[in-house]
Amino acid sequence: MSKRIENVVIVGGGTAGWMAAAVLARTLGPLIKIRLVESDAIGTVGVGEATIPQIKLLLHVLGLDENQFLREVNGTIKLGIQFNDWGRIGDSYMHAFGGIGQSLGMLGFYHYWLRAHLAGSDENLWSYSLNLQTALENKFSRLERVGETRLTGLFYAYHFDASLVAGSLRRYSEPLGVKRFEGRIVDVHLRGEDGFIDSVQLESGERVEGDLFIDCSGFRGLLIEEALETGYEDWAHWLPCDRAVAVPCEPVEPLKPYTQANARPAGWQWRIPLQHRIGNGHVFCSRFMSEDEATGILMDSLDAPALAEPRVLRFTTGRRRKFWNRNCVALGLASGFMEPLESTSIHLVQSGLSRLIDFFPRDGIAAVDVDEYNRLCAREFEQIRDFLILHYHANQRDDSPFWIERREMEVPRTLARKMALFRANGRIHREAEELFTEEAWLQVMIGQNLIPEGYHPLADRISEQQLGEFLGGIGTIIRRQVAALPSHAEFIAQNCPASR
Repeated sequence: MSKRIENVVIVGGGTAGWMAAAVLARTLGPLIKIRLVESDAIGTVGVGEATIPQIKLLLHVLGLDENQFLREVNGTIKLGIQFNDWGRIGDSYMHAFGGIGQSLGMLGFYHYWLRAHLAGSDENLWSYSLNLQTALENKFSRLERVGETRLTGLFYAYHFDASLVAGSLRRYSEPLGVKRFEGRIVDVHLRGEDGFIDSVQLESGERVEGDLFIDCSGFRGLLIEEALETGYEDWAHWLPCDRAVAVPCEPVEPLKPYTQANARPAGWQWRIPLQHRIGNGHVFCSRFMSEDEATGILMDSLDAPALAEPRVLRFTTGRRRKFWNRNCVALGLASGFMEPLESTSIHLVQSGLSRLIDFFPRDGIAAVDVDEYNRLCAREFEQIRDFLILHYHANQRDDSPFWIERREMEVPRTLARKMALFRANGRIHREAEELFTEEAWLQVMIGQNLIPEGYHPLADRISEQQLGEFLGGIGTIIRRQVAALPSHAEFIAQNCPASR
């Protein structure tokens, strides 16, 4: 049935729901009516407090001032993620945002570093990362370029209080015409002729009708799964962590501009510094560790007294078999779950919304549009999945059955091919529009001791002396730039301090 899409109903609030409301109101607002249904009685997961640099595109689309946004959400700066004990116990590296070094001729920088490394140089890859050197000094300033050089400046994302983000986006959306309905949904009505969703019914008896429904109801998948029975693709055989214990604690100094992911015997622990607290969590596999043991490990390793009781979340890593089914599009946890190892949860909401705008229907929903939307979303989930598996698989730990099993498991062919290409001659092949950059793959593989046997022959076009001068010059420029930067805490205090 061909029908102009005029009424969009978002089911569920939280970060995903109000992000959808804000983006659609800003971009399609004059063409559609947007209504959001949520219940104050239903809590949100609210632990997704770290992001990746693409989050700045959201602020740009919405026309939000970065400083004001960070004030409202108790935000801080994130320059990357530090991984501790992932390769071997005692190892530490960072997936730092932005570039490493600079290209020379037709060849990326890291091949020159590989040439020097394989020849015996002990200079660390991250000596040439402005983001890493700045992060470890706990500094930050907005910097687009390093002086008059060709070196790019600092790439950054945010840490923030996810519950405050939802409130901020609600305040943004409602003046643009988004209407909020308070109440718990007790029934979903489907159309008899095609099985499309016709309306949702609240406890009060009120029915909210729509042409297109967006499911932001969390793990439950009230529309996409319970009503439409879409199905779920389980990836637990590759990513078996299925629990997380989360708890905030008091803030401590220094204010670090990066996330930390510390490997534990059956998973890993996150540390996310905000202005008013530190977000902490322990992701683990229940086959290898009990909830009580995982909670004990988390509480014993906090930097300061806890601010709440720890709470346990249960999940299964994977995705819906369809992200768009009939007239329902799933976003956030309703669409699937990728553990927060690389802070991709909010980005997946953002990219899902971007695609929805690209494929937004006018006169009826075309099957070919739905199929392409689903294909692109599935590809992105699978590419992120492979990147997460790499962190677990490329380990040399022998201290626990969990890590041994991760190393010995068979990985997806797509990941096996990437690892083999890199192991041979340092080649990193990215598929079209892949989220993670060459530098991201490089840092995880090198950081977890996957060292190539060779490098691109173009790196041999310069002499050994020229190679030393090239590498040394970049390192010197970065050290000088970092020395001139203010501290992260000073930047926050001067630009975006939260109102206490």
